[in-house]
Amino acid sequence: MVYKALTIAGSDSSGGAGIQADLKTFQECHVYGMSAITAVTAQNTNGVQGVFPLSATEVIEQLISVAEDLPPQAVKTGMLVNEEIIASVSEFASSSVWEKLIVDPVMIAKGGASLLEEKSIETLINQLIPIAYVITPNIPEAETLTGREILNVDDCRKAAEDLYMMGAKHVVIKGGHQSQSQSLYATDILYDGKGFYEFTSPRISTPHTHGTGCTFSAVITAELAKGNTVYDSVHTAKGFITAAISHSLGIGSGHGPTNHWAYFEKVKI
Repeated sequence: MVYKALTIAGSDSSGGAGIQADLKTFQECHVYGMSAITAVTAQNTNGVQGVFPLSATEVIEQLISVAEDLPPQAVKTGMLVNEEIIASVSEFASSSVWEKLIVDPVMIAKGGASLLEEKSIETLINQLIPIAYVITPNIPEAETLTGREILNVDDCRKAAEDLYMMGAKHVVIKGGHQSQSQSLYATDILYDGKGFYEFTSPRISTPHTHGTGCTFSAVITAELAKGNTVYDSVHTAKGFITAAISHSLGIGSGHGPTNHWAYFEKVKI
């Protein structure tokens, strides 16, 4: 069987994040990747120079085409840009009865540029999170969604409980945004409504972390598409992104991309 995964996100012209990172990741995980583009961005490792959204109608037309011919086993969302696209994607996802919908609530680019309109956050909370099989916010995103300050792992656990109460069936809070002075390790928290699970790796000091969130959630999506459990999918994603960061490509003059082939090929650069 050929397992298929769909990503609904923005295009990154530098290839490090968004649609491009997702498709690279799906391929590495031996899953056939498909995409629905929400916006075209002009960006590189130094930042985002422009964001050019598609209309909600154009996004949905892409989803209809894929769903009619190549139904995915798992779907992930990334940069959804605005309230109209979030609402339309949420409605389509609900009507399609996508069991495995992975929501990466992309809000801010690595360089600091906003990738989600402020007024759209309420729509994301009310319409998209309640149908999420897994949600994968980083710490700043979790703080925005819950209104809770997160300073340590205990705060991550509380925020995970908040997001679970909003309707997400599984919550993964990524710990990479904690400063090195707070912890020498990066700990991600998984909560399934019954218990907490921690995934810890040494913190790597590097500027080359562009697209880490997209890549991490794409691995989870690919592994779920293959029928693996959420725990095993997050475990693989943790190993994948740790290898991708630690074996840096070293390209670009700013926040360079991660190395998408490092995990499976055990490449050392």
